Amino acid sequence: MNIVAQAELKSVEQSVADVIYRACLLLDDQKFSEWLGLCAPDFSYRITTYSPEIRKSMTWYEQDVPGLKGMIEMLPKHNTDHGRLTRHVTVYSVEVDRSKGEAKATSSFACYRTMLDGINSHIDAGETQLFLIGKYHDRFRIGGEGPRFVERNVLLDTRRLDKGSHYPI
Repeated sequence: MNIVAQAELKSVEQSVADVIYRACLLLDDQKFSEWLGLCAPDFSYRITTYSPEIRKSMTWYEQDVPGLKGMIEMLPKHNTDHGRLTRHVTVYSVEVDRSKGEAKATSSFACYRTMLDGINSHIDAGETQLFLIGKYHDRFRIGGEGPRFVERNVLLDTRRLDKGSHYPI
C-alpha cells in the first residue's frame, strides 16, 4: 500500500473513532435525536450479553430507527432516577473494507451514573457509581457525509441493571 493510500486509510479510521466519541458525548448530554443523526436510515441497535448460567447469548433489546425514535419520544414519560450517565470509551480497533465502503470498530466502554435522587436522596445525591461496562461492536457505512452507524451491538459484561436503564447505552 502506498503512502497516499495509507494516509487515506488512517483518515477513515480516525473519522470512525471521532464518530464513536461524538456519539458518546451526545448520549451523555441526552441529545438522542442528534445521536440518531449519526446513524444511517437502516441502522440496527442491539443490547446483548452472555449468560454463563444458561450458557447462551441473550438479546435484551433490539430496535431499528423508527423504534428508537418512538422510544426516545417516550423517555420523558418513563419513571427514572434522573441520574446522569457518563460514558468513557476507548476505541480498540477500526477495520476498513474499501471494497464494501464499510468499517467495523470495537470499543470498550464504562458507563458511570451520578445520582441526583434515589432511595435516600439526602445521602445518595451527588454520588457517582459504576453503572455498567461492556463493548461496542459497530459497523459503519463510509460515504460523502462521513461514517454513519449501520449497526451497533452493545455487548454488556454487566448483567444487573437498575432503574434508568431504558436510556440508549
